[in-house]
Amino acid sequence: MRSDKVIRGYDFIKSEHDPCVYKKISGSSVAYLVLYVYDILLIGNDVKMLGGIKAWLSTLFFMKDMSEASYILGIKIYMDKSRRMLGLTQSSYNDKVLKRFR
Repeated sequence: MRSDKVIRGYDFIKSEHDPCVYKKISGSSVAYLVLYVYDILLIGNDVKMLGGIKAWLSTLFFMKDMSEASYILGIKIYMDKSRRMLGLTQSSYNDKVLKRFR
C-alpha cells in the first residue's frame, strides 16, 4: 500500500496491533496517525508537530482539514484541556441499542 510506505518514510512506526495506526515520537512530542478508508485522524500532544505533519501530508495527498474531531466511527471524542484529558465514549451507540430493545 502506497500510504503505508509513505507514512513509515516520515518516521512513523506502524502499530503491531492494528495496521492502520501509526505513532511518531520526537523527544517529548508524540503523534498518532489513524487511517480509515479515505480518512486520517491525527492526534498528538504538540500542535507545532501536528502542523508539520499536516503540511507534509498535504504535499502527498489531497486533504481537507476538518479541524478538531468530535466523532469518528460512531465514537464521541471529548477533550478537557484544563485537565489535559482526552476521552472516548460510545454512549450514542449504547442509546440506540437500548431504544431497540425497549
